[in-house]
Amino acid sequence: MPPFAYYIVMVIDWAGVLVGLVAFAHAVTQRSDAYTAADRLTKPAWLAITGGSTAAMLLFQFYGAGMIFWLAALVATLVYVVDVRPKLIEVQRGGSSW
Repeated sequence: MPPFAYYIVMVIDWAGVLVGLVAFAHAVTQRSDAYTAADRLTKPAWLAITGGSTAAMLLFQFYGAGMIFWLAALVATLVYVVDVRPKLIEVQRGGSSW
């Protein structure tokens, strides 16, 4: 792998880990009842998903034999970021999007 490609892969690796850490931190700081009010999995389930995904992204690399595990972990984290997080924010604000 050329040196510039190595650095690009490292940035992708660490960006995924950073997104996972932010998602986990957000999941920790939310109220437990907000998850059920948003009709999503429970808080412990999302803590396990985001925490496990972050750990998987730390253990496996974007480039290599563990790439499929890294990608699965990123997808799980992104589901939280783009689906669960906005619903939690909406429920806790008490408003609707309309």
